[in-house]
Amino acid sequence: MKNWICGIAAVGMMLTTLTAQAEVKTINDVLGRDVKVDVPAKRVVLGFYYPDYIAATGAENFGQVVGISREFWEKFNPGSWELYNQKLPNLQSIGDIGNIDRGTFSFEKTLAMKPDVVILAKQQYDTLKAEIPRFEAANIPVVVVDYNDQTVKNHVKSTEIFGQLTGSEQRASQVAQEYADGIADIQKRVQAAQSPKPKIYIEFGDKGPKEHSFTFGKNMWGAIADIVGGDNISKPFIEDWGVINPEQVLVSKPDVIMISGTEVGMKQPNAMAMGIDISADEAQRRLKGFTTRNGWENLPAVKNNRVYGIYHTTSRSLSDLAAAQFMAKALYPKAFADVNPEKTYMDFHEKYLPVKPNGTFFIQLGCGEIVCDDSAKDDAKDQANNNADSSTAVTQADPAANTSENVSWFTKLMNWFSGLFA
Repeated sequence: MKNWICGIAAVGMMLTTLTAQAEVKTINDVLGRDVKVDVPAKRVVLGFYYPDYIAATGAENFGQVVGISREFWEKFNPGSWELYNQKLPNLQSIGDIGNIDRGTFSFEKTLAMKPDVVILAKQQYDTLKAEIPRFEAANIPVVVVDYNDQTVKNHVKSTEIFGQLTGSEQRASQVAQEYADGIADIQKRVQAAQSPKPKIYIEFGDKGPKEHSFTFGKNMWGAIADIVGGDNISKPFIEDWGVINPEQVLVSKPDVIMISGTEVGMKQPNAMAMGIDISADEAQRRLKGFTTRNGWENLPAVKNNRVYGIYHTTSRSLSDLAAAQFMAKALYPKAFADVNPEKTYMDFHEKYLPVKPNGTFFIQLGCGEIVCDDSAKDDAKDQANNNADSSTAVTQADPAANTSENVSWFTKLMNWFSGLFA
């Protein structure tokens, strides 16, 4: 009898513990929607922001993810995919919901995954608005997060949402606070510098020097430029992202130029390539090619050797604190002399992610280090001025240099598609 009573008590305690751990929580997402979700979620469909989810919740919680938009990670960020594939056992076999931005999303496949919750990026939710009633009818809650707008508010809130959904609130809060503190430090330094805003131009270098590709207005790199005290020359002409008139770049005379790239750039001979397993020498070679564009030799950024390469994947992410530091340091070198963006990037991975990236993520043209010291800047500037005429002559003398890269129409089409959502 005594054993029976003890058994009943033990079962009661277990049920009490389970009840305490599992609950229906109202999640207020970045759109201000109140969504009821059974937490901690055991079957998650995650539309985007995969490393951020891992950073906020821990790699062990990625085992609860049953579906992703696989193409975007595997095809458009192949270096990251391969790196995480070695550390996340379920990644290679994970379900694929399709690419929402390119119209291949499958509601049926998503439904078959029996998710407790579907987490979508804001732009994905906007694209799938017509499908939302189907989710509601199937009793599948949809929660919206956002890192693309590059606001501290949404970065913090999205990170906290990940924590709420997985029971990792403390970890998520810590990550979010460190991000907010880091951005606050950048803005404090910029304000203390009391300098006029330097003009900056940022371009996704996926098309190489011969064709201008996307630049950024109010979000992604454009928003980071605003946050760190840059005067983004594209902002008056580009809403989100798009191609600016090349003449406008010449007229605007940017003080700083940044060309972003990913590992996909290696598929073309002269496109910008940055990221995992990309050598600094290769990135430098490709970055230099952009300075040979017509008229660029007269731009202040080129004359003063303030041309930089940056890993495109370090935007719209918690890891973009390092990218913000890098951009701020390029704009206000004295104010950030003691800041090492590369270390920030690596420390973030070591602390919150299961992978250690090796490659090239931040460079200044002509420098062996992340950014040149003052003497190196002067030497590089003199070299750039001495070689300006000869560089132009070489370009004019080489007919091949004035033709488009020899790539198939299909490759160009795929590059254009990937650029739309990069």
